[in-house]
Amino acid sequence: MKAFIPVIFILLLLIPFMADAEDIIKQGEVLGIERCIEIALKRHPGITSAEHAVNVNRSRVGEAKADYYPQIDGASGYSRISPASDTDNSLSSGAANSHDQYTGSVTLKQNIYDFGKTAEQVQVRNLDLDSSRSDLRNVSGQTVLNVRNAYYGVLKAVRDSDVAEEAVKQFQQHLEQAKGFYEVGTKPKFDVTKADVDLSNSRLALIKAKNALRLAIATLNNALGVPDAPEYTLEDNLSAEAYGITFEEAIGRAYENRPDLESAIFKKQAAERSVILAEKGHYPKLNGNASYNWTGEDLPLNEGWNAGVSLSIPIFTGFLTTHQVEGSKATLKVQSANEELLRQSVFLEVQQAWLKLTEAGESIPAAELIVRQAEENLELANGRYSAGVGNPVEVTDAQVSLSSAKTSYIQALYDYKIAHASLEKAMGVR
Repeated sequence: MKAFIPVIFILLLLIPFMADAEDIIKQGEVLGIERCIEIALKRHPGITSAEHAVNVNRSRVGEAKADYYPQIDGASGYSRISPASDTDNSLSSGAANSHDQYTGSVTLKQNIYDFGKTAEQVQVRNLDLDSSRSDLRNVSGQTVLNVRNAYYGVLKAVRDSDVAEEAVKQFQQHLEQAKGFYEVGTKPKFDVTKADVDLSNSRLALIKAKNALRLAIATLNNALGVPDAPEYTLEDNLSAEAYGITFEEAIGRAYENRPDLESAIFKKQAAERSVILAEKGHYPKLNGNASYNWTGEDLPLNEGWNAGVSLSIPIFTGFLTTHQVEGSKATLKVQSANEELLRQSVFLEVQQAWLKLTEAGESIPAAELIVRQAEENLELANGRYSAGVGNPVEVTDAQVSLSSAKTSYIQALYDYKIAHASLEKAMGVR
């Protein structure tokens, strides 16, 4: 019985986490895109990591501010002292002079003036904090984009699977029709064999479509940060909605809103401040100090105190400050180059997303027209075959063309949604 106690204890510890996984997504829940984004922003470990990075930098701001405040230390000690003697009877003499020594002290130190070193350090840490906050926004934006891509990927996979199922049904009907014609002697055995092969191929395509759907759902669960999510249903909004924006407007919004560009700017500003901070290493520092002391061989101890100021002047530090200044200036140049590189990358990213959105928007009407034409072609092919003047190759080609047209239309809708999401991510907006 005792062996089960640790197991029960572990299960009790896991219950809150299991309940949390169940609470975040209900069994059979219908999820929309905004609900999926909400779940990801709460559960994705990338968000959690970025949030803790913000907390780290917030703590470092507090560390930098610590030099504004007085530093108070306390110390105490006990010693048993037996002094050495140069007489012949040294052992007995040392034992006779042995005594206890008690000490205690409280020391206070205060930075009075350091030529702005502390202020610059605080400013650098505040810029680092701002940069980490922008990084958090950037991670959130990337998480949102991943969720949207995965969400629309599932919707596309569902529709592709429906097309594959429809093709199986069509080929099944064609096989039954071919068998009926063969049995009455109006069509050759070839028609039955051809229809049977087409049905087998369509079933293979359906298997692949079903597996693609399962993979798409797994990708979405991973993007949500809930890999073991229960079964749910998605709202189907795989449709094209007009999104009118010029390239100039898009790039302008990107330069204003991109959190990674904002983070790069903060890092550059922090590097500029770091140069100033490093240069202040040449300057002296004025400190105030005071202490209260207790010492003696017996209680109560003797008391004393002292207070004063000290000025430390760096005369020669082995060129440490010089190298620190040079290193800070080099870091500043790196950050400046990184900012420019990122600006160029943002320009390219916005341009690519805008062009893809434009292309996808123009492709959708053409894809719709092809679907209608393919449906008409299949209807004619089926009619000709039913009337005994067509052949199975026409029916097969027409059905394959219709499935391909529908798949292309679904792909066009998916491409439009992905391009739309990518453009908003490139602009730094939701």
